[in-house]
Amino acid sequence: MPLHLDPVDDRIVRLLRKDGRMSNARLAEAVGLSQSACLRRLRLLEKSGVIRGYTALIDLPADEEPTVVIVQITLERQTEEVLNRFEMAVRRCPEVRECYLMTGLSDYLLRVETEDAAAYERVHKEVLSRMPGVARIQSSFAIRTVIRNRQPV
Repeated sequence: MPLHLDPVDDRIVRLLRKDGRMSNARLAEAVGLSQSACLRRLRLLEKSGVIRGYTALIDLPADEEPTVVIVQITLERQTEEVLNRFEMAVRRCPEVRECYLMTGLSDYLLRVETEDAAAYERVHKEVLSRMPGVARIQSSFAIRTVIRNRQPV
């Protein structure tokens, strides 16, 4: 069950989205709590799953950037069983960085990262096309990144 965020919890989450390395002392001061009260709230946000983890965003040199492919998947049917089987399979594919259940013409939208086009061809042929229930795959290669990791509003 998700934790209800009061205004202080919401401010903690917003500040950590902007700076996940912010010290507890700075965070406590910014939200107007003692350090111990702030740490208790932070641990509760982590325990409840509101904060699922922390990560480092790395800027790679252009020649090391992965090939990004946006993939639209259409399933044969949209029954709960078919959706669940597809979602279980897509979770096992490490090249799939994001997966969204969609409305509209396709059922799922995936962001796939590989070393190059040949590596994506292997993922397409050996993994995506063999996932349960897949009827159609439409792939679009990203030419370059325009915006990345924009801060949420």
